[in-house]
Amino acid sequence: MSWTRPLLLTCLFVLSVITLFHGADSAAVSDKKAASPQGALRKIFMQEADASSFFKRRGKRAVKTQDEINAEQRQRLAADARRREYHEEQTNEFESYAEEEHDEQDERTREKTEQWREFHYDGLDPSYEYNRHTV
Repeated sequence: MSWTRPLLLTCLFVLSVITLFHGADSAAVSDKKAASPQGALRKIFMQEADASSFFKRRGKRAVKTQDEINAEQRQRLAADARRREYHEEQTNEFESYAEEEHDEQDERTREKTEQWREFHYDGLDPSYEYNRHTV
């Protein structure tokens, strides 16, 4: 554990040196370029007033505004609607599959029953087995 303190101090030293040199480089840049940042710099950096108010808007534990609460509620409701739609679609697909399987099974049973009746038909209606009289 004795190596953590020197390592931390070395990292801080390197960071401070880099910061100092970076400040020296930016000070060496002419004022013309600082006054009008080009292309990508405009997209990355915001105005100083906007940057300072960005962190002042609301802290972590501050109360949310009604607009934020409403936006979060709309997102929750939209997610619930998507979830409900998805599950309803899955249920409908399963029900149609189950109904189709049931219909196919009924058709196979009906065909087998028909074949059995044709094979065992004795020409009498109802068949001889059910008309047998005992003497």
